[in-house]
This record gives sequence, structure tokens and C-alpha cells, in this order.
Amino acid sequence: MVELKEEILEFTIDQIPENQDINDIVMNLMANPNLAPINYFNDFSEEVPDPDTVANGDTEETGIFCMDGKWMAMTTHAFHHHLSTDPQIATEIVMSRAARRMIATGANPEAVSALLYHINIADPNGQFIASGAKKGLENACEKFGIKLTDRKIRFDYFSGHEPVAPTIIISLMGSIADKDKMVTHNFKTKGNNVFVIGRSYDDINSSEYLEFYHQVENSPLPVFDINTEVVIQNTLKKLIEKGLLTSASPVGKGGLFFSMLRAGMPSGFGFDITTDAEIRKDAFLFGESMGRIIVGVDPSKEDDFVDFMSESKVPFFAVGHVTKGEIRVDDESFGYINKMTPGFD
Repeated sequence: MVELKEEILEFTIDQIPENQDINDIVMNLMANPNLAPINYFNDFSEEVPDPDTVANGDTEETGIFCMDGKWMAMTTHAFHHHLSTDPQIATEIVMSRAARRMIATGANPEAVSALLYHINIADPNGQFIASGAKKGLENACEKFGIKLTDRKIRFDYFSGHEPVAPTIIISLMGSIADKDKMVTHNFKTKGNNVFVIGRSYDDINSSEYLEFYHQVENSPLPVFDINTEVVIQNTLKKLIEKGLLTSASPVGKGGLFFSMLRAGMPSGFGFDITTDAEIRKDAFLFGESMGRIIVGVDPSKEDDFVDFMSESKVPFFAVGHVTKGEIRVDDESFGYINKMTPGFD
């Protein structure tokens, strides 16, 4: 246990060369199963998926459904990074991701249940994980105003699963007060401006980029502060209520680049963005630090959006605009989005 923790703390971003071939990174990460579009937009069947429908989901990881005339939302998230060494923060991270994802659709998170997978509660380490995860769940629920089910955490353990990392899986249920005010993640119109709410950091910790591309499995958790998450999420709620956004997509797996890619795929739109000169390009594009949301804003509402954000004192910055289909980063073309789906030409 101690040796693992020391190994994790040794990693710093300086160990990765700063000058990277961004195009090579993108092409390699496209082969990552965790970032494949069919993992986000799917209709599973025995037939081979049609490339024209692989990316046609409007709500990404949050499912929307109607029950007895009431619109509801549900999302499920799993997390294994550092659950064995810092279970409270790891659990707060997965809760923050789920709540941010749901709020981005215009839904209000209401209740959550959790499962600790491959946890031996009879083992002292299993008890440590369970205790920390419970604290993380309770703290996140208090911060976000979410009800935690009476049986806070369920457990599943089978020794034949070795080696499997301990994982927490949460299911978050939410309500939708006004379906007409829902905001989906996908880009809506060519020419819409794209902003990022939150800050970017020189942080690639525990990212798909670091683990899949550089094969670095042990690194610290990404930048995260639960109080910042509360402020960001409350701000997002107000923006949606005011009707100032055309789309909202939290920066998730694959970082900003792949989050924007997923936002463009449903409608075939691309994006033209400029990176921050003060942040490493690989960290800006592929880092998975928390507390960031990509939002689309119609040019006619840009002034109102900027005024509101300036008054709120919440960090934000313009990153680019939606294109007809081409993907450009710092004036370099990466081709067209309809050619970015793995396995299809």
C-alpha cells in the first residue's frame, strides 16, 4: 500500500516531453475503447452499428425518460483511480462528474445509490475504502443537495476476479422541471461561439492521454476542488435557466478535445479553437482536470453571456467557434469530423 502511494506521488508532468505531435496523439487516442464514439452514443444490437447512427445521441452519458408524465434523467458513472489510497476524494470526484453531467442537460440531481465493486469488506483495506467512500458520498451529497439512499453503499466481491482494481459505481437520478429548457451537449449551429467555464491547468494526471498514449498507469488524481465544483454547477444552472446556452458539455474523458469531438459528432459540426499559450498544449487539449464545462453561445446572446459571467466572478474564457465540419486547433487542420469515427471511412 505505502509503496504504491509513493510511486504515484513521484509522477510529475515534467516527465512527459512538452512538444508532442498532437495529430499523432489524436489518431492514437481514437483507438482507445474508452473514447470510441460508440461508447457514448449507442443502440446495442446483434447487427454491426451503422456509422451514420453511431453518434446520434443527444444526451451523451445521461439518459432521459418519461415516467407517469414526469420527465426524469439518469446517469451511471464508475471510477477506480486511487480508490485504494484516497477513497473519499475519489468518490467526491465521481459524484462531481455525475452531477455536472446531469446539470449540463438541464436536469436537477435528486438521489444517488452506490456500489463498491471488488471490495472485500472483511479485509482492513476493504474497510478503509468503504469508510472513505461513505465519507465522500455523504460530503458530495451535502454539497450538491442530493439525497443518498438509506443503504448508502452496496458491495460486490468475488476472489476469482483477480486482478481487478476496486471500483465505485454510482447511479444518479434527477428530475427535469421544464423539458423545453433542456440543453444537450451537441453543437447546434455553425458560427456559435464556444466558451469554457472554469480554469485550465498544466495537469494530465490520471487521464486517458497519459495512461493510453504514454502508458503511465500511476499518477495522482486530476486537479479537483469540490467547493469549486459547487460554484461551477450553480452557475451552469443559472445560465440554462436564463436561456443563454445552445449546448453544454463537461470536459470529461479525453479532455477538452474529445469532449468537443463528442459535441460535434451528432450533427456533424466541427470546431476551430485556440489553445492557451500559458498552458501546455497537451494538458489543455487532453488533460482531465475537473471543474470545466464547454458551452455553446449564440452570437446574439454573447454579450448577455459575458456580462453574466463577469458579474458572477466565475472564471471563463473564449476558446473558439463551431464550424461546418472541419476541426482546427491553432490554425492547424485535423480534417473533418465525419472522418473521425474509428473503424469507419
